[in-house]
Amino acid sequence: MIKRNLLVMGLAVLLSACGFQLRGTGTNELSLKELDVSARNAYGETVTQLRQTLENSGVHVYNGATYKLILTDERETQRNISYASAGRASDVELNTALYFEVQGRDQLPLMGDKIQVQKVVSHDGNNLVGSDSETLQVRKEMRRELIQRMMTRLQMLTPEKLAALQQTADNKAKADADALKAAQEYEDNTPKQSPVEVPVE
Repeated sequence: MIKRNLLVMGLAVLLSACGFQLRGTGTNELSLKELDVSARNAYGETVTQLRQTLENSGVHVYNGATYKLILTDERETQRNISYASAGRASDVELNTALYFEVQGRDQLPLMGDKIQVQKVVSHDGNNLVGSDSETLQVRKEMRRELIQRMMTRLQMLTPEKLAALQQTADNKAKADADALKAAQEYEDNTPKQSPVEVPVE
């Protein structure tokens, strides 16, 4: 019995040393412990599922957190990549692009990017209901993949990186404010020329 337990423990150590992890055990661990999450479509499936995934990963999601993730846009498109003769299926490429921005203190933008997922499905002109059902299912899978990729991006945001991004944003905001103030002072101190009077003959 003891030998068997030792064997199991030994295998567990070996597997962990190789980087093996059971699905759902620490794969989504984030350095961020709190985050404000919003989207243009406040009650959309993507933002709802993302909030749930973050909370399941130990992130406190609430309004007013120091850092804010904004899903600025989500676009679903499709295009035919092959055309078939009557009675045969054609291939359709589905594409979903998610645009996002991370804001820090004073609502200063720290970074922005987009995540894109593509899948190819067969569209059967003789079975429109079945094809539409398959497309809907693939779209759901794409949304899950989109959220997983977003989680991977968020994993890269360590406190140190966020602090550096915040410092850069603060410096830019200060430089912009100083430039605006200097331009205003220059305008205020520049003598205003009187309109030129044209002599009347």
